[in-house]
Amino acid sequence: MARNVEIKARVTDVRRVTEAAEQLADGGPVFIEQADTFLGCGTGRLKLRELGDGAAELIFYDRRDASGPKTCEYIRVPVGDAPALKAALAAALGIKGTVRKRRTLYLSGPTRIHLDDVDGLGTFLELEVVLADGLSVVEGEATARRMMTALGITESELVEGAYLDLVTWRQQAPNAEPP
Repeated sequence: MARNVEIKARVTDVRRVTEAAEQLADGGPVFIEQADTFLGCGTGRLKLRELGDGAAELIFYDRRDASGPKTCEYIRVPVGDAPALKAALAAALGIKGTVRKRRTLYLSGPTRIHLDDVDGLGTFLELEVVLADGLSVVEGEATARRMMTALGITESELVEGAYLDLVTWRQQAPNAEPP
């Protein structure tokens, strides 16, 4: 399985974070529309990602729900017929929910910087430090922390879990602030 080190944070000053990401980036921005349909799964998380350009992929990932940098193991599989696969997986596993977002992607070395505008939740930052070419988890975590600092992200802005968890929480408590 491929691996990366990830963080997710709420963004209160989109302009400041965008400007910082642009300064750090050696690639991007790339604008991506995504709809992630989460499916029942015994361990980890399984989602069908449908992109605005018609492409799709099935993604399995496993990571602990913690607010700081954490290791994520994942498998991505390109999908040719997303509607048929979604119907089959929904029948077999059930759908837990769908998250829709508009993502602005920047690249900085081994790090994918995502600025995500998530329907019903607001704007978030995700960092994914790809652990390829012998980059260790410790080095990935250090890179994530350096990037957080450069982007002005504090520990209090970090979020646990997946967007689906926040969407589900929002549906259950529509007038409260997410955890």
